[in-house]
Amino acid sequence: MAYVRTVKTASGAIAVQIVWSTRRGSRQIEHLGSAHDDGEVEALKAAARQRLAEGQGALDLGIETTGADGEPLELLATKSSHLWHALCTAYRVLGFDTAVGGDAVFRDLVLARIIEPTSKADALRVLAEAGVAAVDYRTVTRRLPKFAKPAVRQQLSAACAARAGLGPASLVLYDVSTLYFETDTADGFREPGFSKERRLEPQITIGLLTDASGLPLAVEAFEGNKAETATMLPVINAFKAAHNLTDVTVVADAGMISEANQVDLKAAGLSYILGARIPFLPDVVREWRDKHPEEAVPDGLVLTQPWPATSSEKARGIPDRVTYYQYRHDRARRSLRGIDEQVAKAQRAVDGHAAVKRNRFIKLAAATKTVDRALEAKSRALAGWKGYTTNLTDQSAEFVIGAYHQLWRIEKAFRMSKHDLQARPIYHHKRESIDAHLTIVFAAMAVSHYIETRTGWSIKKFVRTVRRYRTVQIKAGRQILTAADPLPDDLRDAIAAITPGRAH
Repeated sequence: MAYVRTVKTASGAIAVQIVWSTRRGSRQIEHLGSAHDDGEVEALKAAARQRLAEGQGALDLGIETTGADGEPLELLATKSSHLWHALCTAYRVLGFDTAVGGDAVFRDLVLARIIEPTSKADALRVLAEAGVAAVDYRTVTRRLPKFAKPAVRQQLSAACAARAGLGPASLVLYDVSTLYFETDTADGFREPGFSKERRLEPQITIGLLTDASGLPLAVEAFEGNKAETATMLPVINAFKAAHNLTDVTVVADAGMISEANQVDLKAAGLSYILGARIPFLPDVVREWRDKHPEEAVPDGLVLTQPWPATSSEKARGIPDRVTYYQYRHDRARRSLRGIDEQVAKAQRAVDGHAAVKRNRFIKLAAATKTVDRALEAKSRALAGWKGYTTNLTDQSAEFVIGAYHQLWRIEKAFRMSKHDLQARPIYHHKRESIDAHLTIVFAAMAVSHYIETRTGWSIKKFVRTVRRYRTVQIKAGRQILTAADPLPDDLRDAIAAITPGRAH
């Protein structure tokens, strides 16, 4: 039998050897070479495993094998073949090759961002480490203006729409986020505005449209001080017109709607499903409590509140709508725990045992501070309830609530863009370069979503795992050997699932 072993030499190097042994106990040791880092060790091991797999006897590598500290084999090339092939397959399946006219520079920048988000200049280093021959940085900078053109993003958007198979009664998700810049100077595009992260720096507002599964369909950048409600219609109308969609339902969070939006949505032939704010106890909830004074609210109870448009609302173009209120025990438990904590803090502040900090349950009247018990009672009464409003008055509550609960997918897409793909354009200052950057990130989001959907793995786990398995070329004497570590079964299945027609 034969096996591969490593031994540490007197000089501190790692020698890789093949040991041939017989049942009689005799052994023959073939020395492949010595390595000084993990990469060289793995390359030598790969060469040894390939030799063993070929079933050859004594190795004739054409090199000196005597002594444990011989010259190491020459490593000619190393490449993340499995990872690069998987990413290229996903990119091609989405139709992006055709969408950008086979532009290899754009493809390489998109896939490099998935492997390791970094600057455009450093992306060349990422590609080199993956074993991909890349162009020089000057070529990249010359091509960025092309990637900033609206036509490029529109072609990518069309490819995503074709992949999503949008048709009659399509459901799309819309959300907004912001990306800030480390500068104090506003320029009309990068402007200070409302930030969920409470940032004071100039920012831009990003509107993202996805299908019901979270596949990105369109992305648009707006001024940092533009209201969220003013971003939705331009993105959706442009997408609807570009793809000749006639019946689209938009699902968005509560902050996306205004009276003006309702009118514009109806005028555009769009339906909507939105989260509804509940500032006061709804009439239907109060009526249910009056009829069931001794009963606990059942988990999952849904109450319906129709809102037929008044004559004046109809004159303004506001449609009939309906709001569904759903109660959940888990939601109530979380809300009540938060209320208890805030009320306790408010009481300590009122009693003088803690500093007065921002707390909605503290009521200040001149020099007097008290706990706002009326607000506490209202908050407890609302705990567990969530509202969903829609102009789809003929749809069931189950459909409306189920559609709204798909919003986590677009929230996940935004998290992926900000964390896994590091979408914040910290290396860009001009509008053109920012638009080019967002187009690259948009394509990277779509490729990542496709891989996650097909494999069931997060894109971070997929890249981190596949990246470890490399293909190497080694010069051993007069021969050039190609070697690769065998893939574990789960990884092989995940890579296979990316290919169209494979089960997933």
